[in-house]
Amino acid sequence: MGKRIIITAGIVLTMDTEYSIHKGGYLIIEGGRISALGSGEAPKAQNGDEAVDLSDSLVMPGLINCHAHSPMTITRGMCEGVSLFTMDGFLNTLRRYESFEDASMASASTGVSCAEMIRTGTTCFADQYFYADKIFTEVDKAGLRAVIAYGIVELGDEKRRVQELASAGAFLKLCAEHRRIEGWVGPHAFFVDNSLDLIREEIALAKKYNAGFHIHFATSNEENDYCTEHFHCTAIEKMEELGILEIPILAAHSITVSESDITRMAKYPFYPVMAPSAAMRSGFPSAPVKAMKNAGVTVVLGTDNVCNCNTYDMFSEMGTAGKLIIHREQDVKAIRARELVSMATREGARALGMEKETGSLEKGKKADLIALDLSDIGWAPFCGQDYYTQLVYSVSGYSVTHSMVDGNWLMKDKKLLSIDYSDYVRRMEKDTAELQRRMASS
Repeated sequence: MGKRIIITAGIVLTMDTEYSIHKGGYLIIEGGRISALGSGEAPKAQNGDEAVDLSDSLVMPGLINCHAHSPMTITRGMCEGVSLFTMDGFLNTLRRYESFEDASMASASTGVSCAEMIRTGTTCFADQYFYADKIFTEVDKAGLRAVIAYGIVELGDEKRRVQELASAGAFLKLCAEHRRIEGWVGPHAFFVDNSLDLIREEIALAKKYNAGFHIHFATSNEENDYCTEHFHCTAIEKMEELGILEIPILAAHSITVSESDITRMAKYPFYPVMAPSAAMRSGFPSAPVKAMKNAGVTVVLGTDNVCNCNTYDMFSEMGTAGKLIIHREQDVKAIRARELVSMATREGARALGMEKETGSLEKGKKADLIALDLSDIGWAPFCGQDYYTQLVYSVSGYSVTHSMVDGNWLMKDKKLLSIDYSDYVRRMEKDTAELQRRMASS
């Protein structure tokens, strides 16, 4: 028998299909997987076993952030007063910053993002951006689980199209055998900045590598306006005609969708990603989450970039999402707290095609878990409280003390083990200063 990790926990919140909770619980981890869990006294540690006492903690699955752009930490807070959900904001703010950046700046900013995710309870995330190879390297070092989509923005440039497709193919090949990192295709937005010719080639590429699409969709009516003018149908109808909907899709935002769009979504592996803080900071409304969930569509959560979301704390995003959904519907029962936790765990795993491996604490699944300090401010009183409500509305990611992925500790007692955060920050500060120098001298 190999080395075991035996965790004694005050509460084990499993997020399995029965929402099982073990009070005074334990988990046993062997070979990176959960070999046993339950309530009561944990088995005694044997020679070579690691015994971890988390009896004052709540242990739960690590959170899954289904929409992020990790290198964009370099411009955190630099887009105040700009709506990044508009084409004008995208082109004249984000694209302007990006035009002065280079690949060397992506490493440190991605490392800072990974550190923040680990610190606040995220163990898996879906990224969509340029410099995918740099993101891959830093995620690999950090020990996180990720789906990294090679970001493609064409804007009618045929030469760029050829180059990007070749690079995306090489990246997907790089990811093919990795145990924690998967590669997807990341068209920034179908029809808006990816031409029909490119879309067809992206479909072929995704099928060749059995990859999904990570896109921005229906942030406004731009896709529908384009498709109505050129194809006399809606964007979802055109996507269905092209065969795009047969491929798993993470569709960030999905705000301006109609009832007929939602009906089509429900037929396919189409996963809208709500990024509530980013939408609100850009002056945009909530996606129709209640209608989508009622139709059987799996809706998940993400932070988007931190230029205007400002934090990777997924606990904060769960709370913001719940309030925004309730406010939109004017219905206090529009969504329950445990549904929000599910969106950030089990359902996030389903959207990434990882539901058999992660997203809940169950025997045989990967040991991707976090622990939160129950003595921290925000939990009390415990009598009559609902754990899901506390997680969503009372505490934050900074109550997380331990983080594990694949049975490996990434953080213990709030100490990052896989990342030298101060070094990443020092390097990113230099990169940010250089970026600002380039912009000032242009």
